[in-house]
Amino acid sequence: MLVTQGNGLPGGTGLPASIEAAWGLRARPVKGPRPGLSLERIVGAAVAVAASEGLGAVSMGRVAKDLGASTMSLYRYVAAKDELYVLMQEAAMGPPPPLPAEGNADWREALSRWAWAQRRVFHANLWMLRIPVAGPPASPHSVAWWEQGLQALAGAGLNAGEEMSVILLVSGFVRNEALLMGDLRAAVASRGVPVEEVVEGYARTVNRLVDPVRHPALSRLMAAGAMRVPDEFDHEFRFGLARVLDGVDVLIRTRTQGSGAEASGAGPNGG
Repeated sequence: MLVTQGNGLPGGTGLPASIEAAWGLRARPVKGPRPGLSLERIVGAAVAVAASEGLGAVSMGRVAKDLGASTMSLYRYVAAKDELYVLMQEAAMGPPPPLPAEGNADWREALSRWAWAQRRVFHANLWMLRIPVAGPPASPHSVAWWEQGLQALAGAGLNAGEEMSVILLVSGFVRNEALLMGDLRAAVASRGVPVEEVVEGYARTVNRLVDPVRHPALSRLMAAGAMRVPDEFDHEFRFGLARVLDGVDVLIRTRTQGSGAEASGAGPNGG
């Protein structure tokens, strides 16, 4: 999970004051220009707008209006909309669920649970996927998710750089699937008809466009009835995640086999 970084503070964390407050590194404002105004209320109102109307509807002016406050009063708590996005993501994300108890699961099960949990967060808050990725995790919950993913790989035999790349690979897959499924669901909802009817319409259109000579592979796919509503809507995610983890497994086996050969003294000329 990646979030946006803000302007630097001399000698500090390099984070905006509002994000430092989320870490407990500086006091939150106790009083605003209006009684009852707080960073938590501002973030909550912004999340409500995003959940009902999408991220594009979120602005400092709109949030202020919903809170019955002036736009300028919000800047006492958060300096820019980009900072507000980070705090919204922090609130919606929450802490990661615990990993399986040590000894009860291998890296693959642990990382799979981590990916499924991340997917549930995205699907419940699809507006989060529209926040631009502009830096590494910077808020408490996002760093906790990052830590949890790395802990899932502990003992798998990868080096630090490989662990980081695996986390980026898996989280990127999760994010892409959620974005794709979210867009498809929105398209279906806008038509106001059952998803089966929408998919059947897509299939009819593709069948009219596909030429068996120019598109032999696609023609075979359509003839096999591959474009249909799956019996189980999590199928594509389960299939894709398994293939991603298969690749990670190959890398881990390569590393562990190499370590075993070194430990036994075997080399390219035998030993």
